[in-house]
Amino acid sequence: MNPLLYRLFPFLHWFPLNSIVLRGDLIAGITGALVLVPKAMAYAQLSGLPVYFGLYTALVPAILGALWGSSRQLATGPVAIISLMTAAALTPLAMPFSEEYIGLALLLTLMVGVIQFSLGAFKLGAIVNFVSHPVILGFMNAAAIIIALSQLDLLLGITKGRSDSFLVDIWEMFGNVSQTHLPTLAMSVFALVLMLVLKKVKLLSKPSVLIAVVITTLVSYAIGFAHKTSGTDAHIADAATRALVADYVVAQERAAALQTDITEKGAQLRQIEKTGDAFAATELRYRIDMMKLEAGKLEAQNKQSLAHLRKLNFVRVDAPETQSAMLYLDGQVPAGVATDGNQWHIKKIEDGKMNLTGGGDVVGNIPAGLPSFRLPTLSFDAVLQLLSAAFIIALVAFMECISMAKALAARTKQRLDPNQELIGQGIANMGGAFFQSYPATGSFTGSAINLQAGAQTGFAMVFNGLFVGLTLLFLTPYLYHLPKATLGVIILLAVASLVTPAALKHTWKANKADGVVAGVTFAVTLLAAPHLDKGILIGAALALALYLYRTMKPRVAQLGRYADGTLRDVKVNPDLPTSEHVVAMRFDGQLYFANVAYFEETVLETMAAHPKAKYLLVVADGINQLDATGEEALRQIYERLHENGVTLVFSGLKRQVLDVMRNTGLLTEIGEKHVFPNEDFALAAIYEWLGDAGKGDLFCPVKPADRTAAGGSGEPALAVKA
Repeated sequence: MNPLLYRLFPFLHWFPLNSIVLRGDLIAGITGALVLVPKAMAYAQLSGLPVYFGLYTALVPAILGALWGSSRQLATGPVAIISLMTAAALTPLAMPFSEEYIGLALLLTLMVGVIQFSLGAFKLGAIVNFVSHPVILGFMNAAAIIIALSQLDLLLGITKGRSDSFLVDIWEMFGNVSQTHLPTLAMSVFALVLMLVLKKVKLLSKPSVLIAVVITTLVSYAIGFAHKTSGTDAHIADAATRALVADYVVAQERAAALQTDITEKGAQLRQIEKTGDAFAATELRYRIDMMKLEAGKLEAQNKQSLAHLRKLNFVRVDAPETQSAMLYLDGQVPAGVATDGNQWHIKKIEDGKMNLTGGGDVVGNIPAGLPSFRLPTLSFDAVLQLLSAAFIIALVAFMECISMAKALAARTKQRLDPNQELIGQGIANMGGAFFQSYPATGSFTGSAINLQAGAQTGFAMVFNGLFVGLTLLFLTPYLYHLPKATLGVIILLAVASLVTPAALKHTWKANKADGVVAGVTFAVTLLAAPHLDKGILIGAALALALYLYRTMKPRVAQLGRYADGTLRDVKVNPDLPTSEHVVAMRFDGQLYFANVAYFEETVLETMAAHPKAKYLLVVADGINQLDATGEEALRQIYERLHENGVTLVFSGLKRQVLDVMRNTGLLTEIGEKHVFPNEDFALAAIYEWLGDAGKGDLFCPVKPADRTAAGGSGEPALAVKA
């Protein structure tokens, strides 16, 4: 078959298939889907989207990622880290669960897909190497803690604010811990114990999450765990509270109108800037800034109002929950008024309506049917606001994906193409963006299940996606009473393995600088949340800065002769014999613009400390690269030494370094006779040149007669290290 066809449609490599392989893929697909369905809903909740978006993300991206990826066992779908990063990117721009938020999520998914596809198509997969392992380690540990803390409101049944500081929100939430909803806490503990016990039963360990979901849903239905109703400010009996809700609705509508106006005027500003009318552009920019200030003030005001309203306990007149009824503050119910016996809290206010809860939080209505085709809303302003987050999510998602794919390839002996995997992930996210998916990537859990269940081709994920589709078509009504506390427990257990203090400690032991990078990334990610991209960016920048710092001052060792005849660092072995006639130095690292000054300074200081020395031997085995600045520094060192009667000699030069010296004429200037294959040949020649002056010097036990690489003229032949 045409190789181009395999390149365009890599899944053709799976064929021909036999019934045994297909049956194994079917079993693996169904097994994975049983675990994936509840987790997908939990991860969607984490991302700030309705739970069914998790199922959408487990459908289209899963199939596309399998068809166009490189790994045959990698499971593409929603994962905890990317879900959290999605929420972190979108929360500052729109209210979670709102229509605007959903539109931005689809745009973000498309952008992530385009970035990943472009990197793969241009074979730039190696760009992920700029984010080092310590950075990812620190980020993963901090993100896992953030994910765990973000579920506390669902586990305890109390409200958590959404501000520009995640830790402040958590601290404020702990201030409301006295309002813990005891039935929700009991459901959380029950779900946690149930899952832990089921995991210990060998036959039930794999479907333990699904079994827990079924049991807690049945319990929720049986005890009437959920109580939901709605109303308007007109249904609040207390005048002050009614006015506060009315003011909140007005401010909310005004803020939404301002945001729409800001977007429209932003488009006008770009058009004016193209015309070059600086006065009109400045005036419009001022108006936009004033509107942003007003919108920010209204949002801050509403945040305080909602925080106060959420603390209030209401008692509701006895009426069906599907109907609105009068609400009284707890303790203010008039005599003779019958109530429904529940305490109600305002959960959120949107579109002029209050959503109230009087019990535990449940999933509620999930739209039945497959995700419909929907074009992401393209907006220049939104693209600019999401660009950095999309790039970071694309890289982190691919790093998580490729690390799992490599682990799978090591087990299955399958050839892995990282660039093709990038293309596959890009297509998965681009396709998912048109079918209401948020960013997806390779899942550790799903991939491990595929491997254990015997998946041999990507058809396992195709079957997995089809099972998710059947769930959307036929099973969504049965998920109405699924407690969100159960989903919180699922997330909590899923991220527990991501907290790895032992790995952080190991990194510190291996390299202190890497340990600092991991620690700083961890701290910045935690403190900057929900702006998780700052942790990655600062960690990566610090890692590069420390790398440059280390290479700016590489090890430069003055050498002495050890008892076994080798040359070693005199700082480590201070009693080694040296020579007043010859100074031997070893440079460990590439010689380039960042460290040439240090190299030159060290050479001149060492020679100044040995005024009688007539030869400087540079043991160059460790110099694997030489740039133009390094070459110029070598030339200057040679000229200064030559002026002072000191001969510069090299040993162990690698071919790429010697090529630079030859191309610039430096080799001719120094003289090829002063370049040797190793230090013993170099020292033997030097002591031959020294003659009687070098006799009795313990620094060079090798006799000149022992040289075997001499040329016809008696000089050592020029040798180059590969």
